Amino acid sequence: MSIFGIVAFLLIGGMAFWLLVFLLGFIVPYWVTLGAFEMLRPKRIYEDTEA
Repeated sequence: MSIFGIVAFLLIGGMAFWLLVFLLGFIVPYWVTLGAFEMLRPKRIYEDTEA
């Protein structure tokens, strides 16, 4: 019965590992890039409200 606990632990640990790999490989660079483009974009003083 303890083999099921070991398998569940490895399964959950594996899912957590691949989630972290996905976050560090795709989401974080995407977030940083969007933040950099937002900082580089010129700000508008007067917004066009009639558009």
